[in-house]
Amino acid sequence: MTSKQRAYLKSLASNLNPVFQVGKASLTPEFTQAVEEAFNTRELIKIAVLKNCADDPNEIAQIIAERTHSQVVQVIGKKIVLYKPDKKNPKIIL
Repeated sequence: MTSKQRAYLKSLASNLNPVFQVGKASLTPEFTQAVEEAFNTRELIKIAVLKNCADDPNEIAQIIAERTHSQVVQVIGKKIVLYKPDKKNPKIIL
């Protein structure tokens, strides 16, 4: 992903509300499965890491990206933005 593509995705993500929240239990298989299912309907997902989660948001972002085969767009503070293009009908064209 180029820097221009990443900047475009960041601008789209700025208006999004977090779809998921990572809490005290951190990353469970159920959480990862829910994120994977969300990529069936959206290409850009924002995740909030709550204060009671002891894990580093950057590590969480990398793990989720690996498990869901998506790309990390950005991690700002405790907000994570992930992108996974739809193979059949992409809505976001880079």
